Amino acid sequence: MDLEIFSPVHPWQHPVFAAQGLNVFIKRDDLIHPLISGNKWRKLKYVLQHARAQRKNHLVTFGGAYSNHLLATAAAAARFGFKATGIVRGEAVSNDTLFLCRLHGMNLIFVDRDSYRNKLKLFQEHFWHDEQAYFIDEGGASPLAIQGCSELVAELPQTYHHLFCACGTGTTAAGIITGLQQHHLPTHMHAVPVLKNGDFMRQEINAYLTTPADYTLHTDSHFGGYAKTTPELLQFIQQFTASTGILIEPIYTGKMLYALLQLAQQQYFAAGSQILAIHSGGIWGLLGMKDKFTLNS
Repeated sequence: MDLEIFSPVHPWQHPVFAAQGLNVFIKRDDLIHPLISGNKWRKLKYVLQHARAQRKNHLVTFGGAYSNHLLATAAAAARFGFKATGIVRGEAVSNDTLFLCRLHGMNLIFVDRDSYRNKLKLFQEHFWHDEQAYFIDEGGASPLAIQGCSELVAELPQTYHHLFCACGTGTTAAGIITGLQQHHLPTHMHAVPVLKNGDFMRQEINAYLTTPADYTLHTDSHFGGYAKTTPELLQFIQQFTASTGILIEPIYTGKMLYALLQLAQQQYFAAGSQILAIHSGGIWGLLGMKDKFTLNS
């Protein structure tokens, strides 16, 4: 797989940070690739290598109607010569994300939400006859994805006191924690679940860790649940993008950066702290939610 993984680190300047002597940076994983961006390529890298080693040429994966993982898998399949099928949760719909999936050649199968809960059963029912089919879990979650996400740590230009990432399946957080352990770094990990009642994420993360780790879950920045928003969150995203030139979306990175800023306003961090936030990509999610924004002219 010839797609290089490396993303720059850019400063995030804000009056709240300046007043407290905080140095805050954003690792721009959104710049890895226009569509296979952020943590998506890190998760897929070793999965695709394994599929090829197993002589499987048909990627089958899962996601909701606005899934950045589905789009990334479709784009990666087209780039590296795989066939792709996406099994989509819920009724058949059309939107910008699914249009781009189809444009990249992905076949889409819509299933009801009850059936969707048993993904292995769906895979077996639809593809039992296809010896080339290769199962990829929702969000790309797997031990191979952990390996890919752990490599982010080796790219860091300095040691940080705190590191933040958004959390959907726990895979990226677990991978980064694994990387911090491998490099024996004292950086404290902060995961921000984007789902309501995100305390369960600790169990998901711990299941991937071979060594216990001390990290913090911030579960109060879900804004009502997955893909839910409020005017306050949308205003923050507009102000952030207008002041930095960095696009973020309200599903993952927007919520995580909001949480980080709120903690700074509460004087959570010691003066002089070096803080890194991971921009995990997914900015195509903005298109599906653009009608929610009230933009200043």
